[in-house]
Amino acid sequence: MVTDALIVGAGLSGLIAANKLHKAGKIVTVVDKGRSTGGRLATRRIGDGIADHGAQFFTVRTETFREQVDEWLADDLVYVWGHGWSDGSLKRTQSDGHPRYAAKGGMNNIAKNLEENLDNVHVNTFVTDVKWDSNIWHVITHDGASFDSKVLILTPPVPQALNLLNNVPMSDVNLAELRRIEYGPCLCGLFVVDGDVNLPEPGARQNFDDAIYWIADNKAKGISEERIITMHVEARYSRVHYLDPDETTLSYLAKELQEYLGEGATIQASQLKKWRYSLPITTYPRDILQAAGLPLIFAGDAFGGRGRVEGAFMSGYAAGDTALELLK
Repeated sequence: MVTDALIVGAGLSGLIAANKLHKAGKIVTVVDKGRSTGGRLATRRIGDGIADHGAQFFTVRTETFREQVDEWLADDLVYVWGHGWSDGSLKRTQSDGHPRYAAKGGMNNIAKNLEENLDNVHVNTFVTDVKWDSNIWHVITHDGASFDSKVLILTPPVPQALNLLNNVPMSDVNLAELRRIEYGPCLCGLFVVDGDVNLPEPGARQNFDDAIYWIADNKAKGISEERIITMHVEARYSRVHYLDPDETTLSYLAKELQEYLGEGATIQASQLKKWRYSLPITTYPRDILQAAGLPLIFAGDAFGGRGRVEGAFMSGYAAGDTALELLK
């Protein structure tokens, strides 16, 4: 069967585009190589608790995203976690007036909520090749299956998306624009702590001048019964040490965490997560890129320059609109 649209990537951009097309009555298929939907809307169980280990929160700067967040608030899906973070100094937590929203039960619950509306979502599905045959896309997966569609939307990190298009006649201009997009990696440590942790209200510290720029307590955040600490390492350090043994990185992070542990508190368990394409450093100025002469759309948080969660939402929203225009 030829569907109206095939979306590669079930992160926020892909799910928003899929929902927009589905609501318009179009037949949509979504495929993702992960074990579940969400991408960096990622929540992991560790011990008896859970922790957000990808996106930690989001803000709202556009009216379009505001309308969506108001729906999520009405559905009791998200809540205001705080209005800013301490930088770790003696200064109080600083606010810029923009609430920081998080999802009840973890950020991945946003993806689960969006997935509920869709009929054809395939996880654990690796795309190995993409072919353009006259007016139809043929997307081949690791198990030899083929998904055929009229419109193709690619939402993975751009280097991964481009690796799928070796047999597609892309314009040199589009290829140059896409290859300018750059990402920074992120090493993420998760630590189960028995005891108190001394982090400023509302349970997080953010300082972009430090190698470990983000430390958050998922219990104080309100999503975990057990105290689990999330630590994010900035892109330069993460790039240099990305291939270090996990034990080496976790040892470094555990040592840095010691200064925040309360008296008698101990680390009980730890895990490391590596995000190779965590932060868009060089972005594309518009919300999407539609390939010249093809019903092919690139979308994701590297488009639009707004930042990770809202940028991903706005890009997916624009991808859905553009796909509807192409299907006319």
